[in-house]
Amino acid sequence: MNLTLQGGALPTFLLERIAAATGAAAVEPRPPQVVRLLAARRTPEFDALIPLIETEKLDWAFVAANRKLADFGLICFDMDSTLITIECIDELADFANKKAAVAAVTEAAMRGEMDYQESLRRRLALLAGLDARVLARVFSERLQLARGARELLAAAQAAGLRTAILSGGFTYFTERLRIELGFDFATSNELEIAGGKLTGRVLGEIVDGAAKARHLCRLRDELGLAQGQVIAIGDGANDLPMMAESGLAVAYHAKPAARAKADVAINFGGLDSLLHLFA
Repeated sequence: MNLTLQGGALPTFLLERIAAATGAAAVEPRPPQVVRLLAARRTPEFDALIPLIETEKLDWAFVAANRKLADFGLICFDMDSTLITIECIDELADFANKKAAVAAVTEAAMRGEMDYQESLRRRLALLAGLDARVLARVFSERLQLARGARELLAAAQAAGLRTAILSGGFTYFTERLRIELGFDFATSNELEIAGGKLTGRVLGEIVDGAAKARHLCRLRDELGLAQGQVIAIGDGANDLPMMAESGLAVAYHAKPAARAKADVAINFGGLDSLLHLFA
């Protein structure tokens, strides 16, 4: 494995400690502001240095040596706070003057402190009666792509990867992003609407972390790919199951629970910084 550190200046004292902690065979500077430690291993000693690494505003990644983006066949994105900058349900709640209450439940679920299905039911119940036309306003007025999302997606598509959005969010948003950005697949929860208003429920089974992992495995098998040929990008506890089924788990501006299990932690850069990891 190689360890890549990127995003800013790396102090010499910290580089020396990281090299010793990972048993790296050599250090290879790679502009701009990228350092690669060759033949490095992730160890408990490295994990103990992560707070120092993050203090220096550095992202880190363990990736197999000589890996190219084209070696992968599928890249899967979580949507809320990963592919896009917002949590759509929180913005919907803002139109109902309930954003604080809904956001608190969202945060608890993302930290892994609450079952996702229960958290979604609680949040949706607060939105019952909301005019469905606010969905269009959230999409047009508040939804923005994460920094570097277009660049990463374009590079993945050019390299021949199939692309998927696997989200515990809502089809109103995932389907529009799928069409606009040219994703191959998208799955999420479908809001129930009656009389032009949200009922506070979804149609069918809730897409939670386990369902996202099942969809990833289904796509992987349909495409004839090995686990090592899949990239999964997420930010919260609900993404851990699908990240565990991938060959490269990427935590993007993520909660500690996701970063702890990831191969790649992008805390400061954009999604396109993932492209610096490959030969």
